[in-house]
Amino acid sequence: MNMVRKHLVAACAAVLALSPLAAMPRHAAPRPPMGWNSWDSYGLTLDEAQYRANVAVLRGLGQLGWRYAVIDEGWYMANPFADRLAPRGYAIDGYGRLLPASARFPSAIDGAGFGALAGWTHAQGLKFGIHIVRGIPKMAVEANMPIEGSSFRATDAADKDATCGWDDGNYGVADNAAGQAYYDSLIGLYARWGVDLLKVDCISDHPYRATEIQQIARAIRKSGRSIVLSLSPGPTNLSHSDEVAQNAQMWRIANDLWDYWTSDHDRPLADVFPTGLRVEFDNISAWNKHVRTNGWPDPDMLPIGSLRPHPGLGAPRNSGLTPDEARTLVTLWSVSRSPLIMGGNLTELDGFTRSLLTNRQVIALDQRDGTSRPLMSLPPGLDQGRVWLSTPRSSRKPDTVAIFNIGDKPLAVHTAWRQLGLGAGRLAARNLWDGSQLRTSTVAKLTVPPHGVALYRIGTAR
Repeated sequence: MNMVRKHLVAACAAVLALSPLAAMPRHAAPRPPMGWNSWDSYGLTLDEAQYRANVAVLRGLGQLGWRYAVIDEGWYMANPFADRLAPRGYAIDGYGRLLPASARFPSAIDGAGFGALAGWTHAQGLKFGIHIVRGIPKMAVEANMPIEGSSFRATDAADKDATCGWDDGNYGVADNAAGQAYYDSLIGLYARWGVDLLKVDCISDHPYRATEIQQIARAIRKSGRSIVLSLSPGPTNLSHSDEVAQNAQMWRIANDLWDYWTSDHDRPLADVFPTGLRVEFDNISAWNKHVRTNGWPDPDMLPIGSLRPHPGLGAPRNSGLTPDEARTLVTLWSVSRSPLIMGGNLTELDGFTRSLLTNRQVIALDQRDGTSRPLMSLPPGLDQGRVWLSTPRSSRKPDTVAIFNIGDKPLAVHTAWRQLGLGAGRLAARNLWDGSQLRTSTVAKLTVPPHGVALYRIGTAR
């Protein structure tokens, strides 16, 4: 780097450091985002025909709130099955920005990018999202490509000591004016394509890259487009809660969740891979107080239904979660107001999985204005249970209770409603999953199957 460029980079970095961050777009994610992501079913291998086929199914779910269609990692790889960087054949433009591999995404031929595919997605009444690994491609740095809209080049923006431990394609981006210029260029391109959600990986934990989070958030604001920023992977440290909420709308609170009840060595908020469903009760509870409009702690996608043809982990399969566990998963996410991102292959959607995605009352629980909380002090006899309460904004009292059984044996519940955080007196209770009613009583009397859930809307007896 010549001396003039060195001084320019340093001077601009100082200005940026003193500039306050502009406010986040107010309405980027007023409710927990809902949609579909390709990773759990396709891994690195999704192509345009497969994307369009899944979107055709998602379109039928759009009226229920399932609107984001997200292409996960690998869309720029000509050979996604190759083991390492060189044989994968990354597509890149003259400004060091990755492009869709046109052999897999024909509408992106001749450097057109995802503009046509995003436009088609929007025409279906849906929103378009992509995944990236934070940083600048190594091949752009090696060729010292120019950065669009600036006098900088790729070597000015690269932080070669900030690589991603599990992805060999990029260097980190330096915390200087050149680095900001690179992200401005990259996000500007995505905005022109019509991207509505950007999932950025290797940034919210191992390692946590606060400077790159801020640069990307700043670039989104400069782009003039409302783009939901989703940070991955987890577990994001609770000490970063205010910082991530200031810059992003979603941030992962666990490592990758897969279709297991428990994973080896599961511990709350621990960097365990893969994460099992059981430990998510503790993760979600720990982050509950940080849920806010436009800021949604993210326990990861829903690995349910068909996980094929090339899931991001393991062999092609149907989800290993039992029906009770799958219902527990969707209930826990909904009652805690977590993002709902389906991971299974929508083109192979079975009847049971469809029923989980189309229960209007459960979805409304996730999307409504209000608050939710775990019951921290459990009544006697519920030591293998977990209880969540949901309260609409229009009321001071909870109107919905979810009683989970995290144990391996049936859980017999014979407990006064008031001990579950609800009102005293005789209450009516309707199951939101199957419509059944409990006998009006002062006591909740029911049995919850192992790893299952009972979800009830509560009303006062007439």
